[in-house]
Amino acid sequence: MSTTAPTTRLRAALQAGGPSQLLDALIEQLREKGDYHRLFDALLLKKRVELGLPLERLTTFDNVPEDKRSEFQDAYIAAAREVGRLLLDAGQLKDAWIYFRTIEEPEPVADAIERAAASLEEGDERVEELVNLALYEGAHPIKGLELILRNYGICNTITTLDQCFGQLTPEQRRQAAAMLVRQLYSDLRQSLQYDIQQRIAGAPVSDSIAELIRGRDHLFEGGTYHVDVSHLNSVVRFARVLEPADPELKLAVELAEYGGKLDKQFQYPGDPPFEDFYAAHRHFFNALLGRDVEQAVQYFRRKVEEASDEQDRQLAAYVLVDLLRRIGRSNEAAEIAAEHLSRLDDPHGFSFVSLCREAGRLDLLEQAADRNDDPLQAAIALLTRQQAADK
Repeated sequence: MSTTAPTTRLRAALQAGGPSQLLDALIEQLREKGDYHRLFDALLLKKRVELGLPLERLTTFDNVPEDKRSEFQDAYIAAAREVGRLLLDAGQLKDAWIYFRTIEEPEPVADAIERAAASLEEGDERVEELVNLALYEGAHPIKGLELILRNYGICNTITTLDQCFGQLTPEQRRQAAAMLVRQLYSDLRQSLQYDIQQRIAGAPVSDSIAELIRGRDHLFEGGTYHVDVSHLNSVVRFARVLEPADPELKLAVELAEYGGKLDKQFQYPGDPPFEDFYAAHRHFFNALLGRDVEQAVQYFRRKVEEASDEQDRQLAAYVLVDLLRRIGRSNEAAEIAAEHLSRLDDPHGFSFVSLCREAGRLDLLEQAADRNDDPLQAAIALLTRQQAADK
């Protein structure tokens, strides 16, 4: 085919029916060829002709007047959806993601990743491509982590989650933590059951780790352990994001109970207030579950009071505030935060202002502003109070 062929064909369409017929012919040709990226441009070209817009830089909004921007945006979104769907139907998930990510509609690509992952066979070369798209490009992070766990093991999954944890949403963190808790719990349970049956042939075994280790301290003699202790440490740490409604939280308690029975050399200390790693986590998890709540609160209060320096005190206070807030004691959380965290306002995490508003303690916000000599915080406190009064 000569290079003039497209012009010849489209000129005929233009002469027969004007710009509208030319554009329809162009769009039909690109669909038939499967040239979907150019199809996206052609769909926008058609809208630009309809709106009388410049016919260059087709995808930009810079040359679209304000009064026509909304209509052009609607056409842009519709074109992205159409082209994205065509690419998905063609099995080109990565290319489809370009369009769905732009219009902030990840669900079609996430669904396609789910279907593709379900069809994978052992050693499938598509695994790496799906992991890159799902996790590193953000199309379906949890499925990406699941694929890593299934194909590369828990060690790689823990390392990857550590690296990307801050980029995940709170809900995605919960799902990732729950997945790892389930996997490690299963691995540890199987290992314990095997050890018990090797020691006493035919011994009855439970499906509960707590029951498997109860009254069996001999399982830990001589520094014995039944699962990689660094994996155990990491998974218990991740489990702090779980909520009471998550069934994996109860499993995390049992993992912490197991960890607390390990030889001391394998109980790696955490950051304050989790220096006594497994004991502290048992308190934290049990409090979330409504068990021995006062004991847990007092444990972490002591950690705040006994901290050796200001940084450790803030870390301990942050954990205590988080715990109090999550068990419905926002007033106490606000009082602790006012003393130790009043200067902390993370756009992606803890906000002292939000906590004070949630607890109905704007007085603490005003007091902190005066104590910190912070006019901006004072203005926020006064305006927040005014907004509340106006409602």
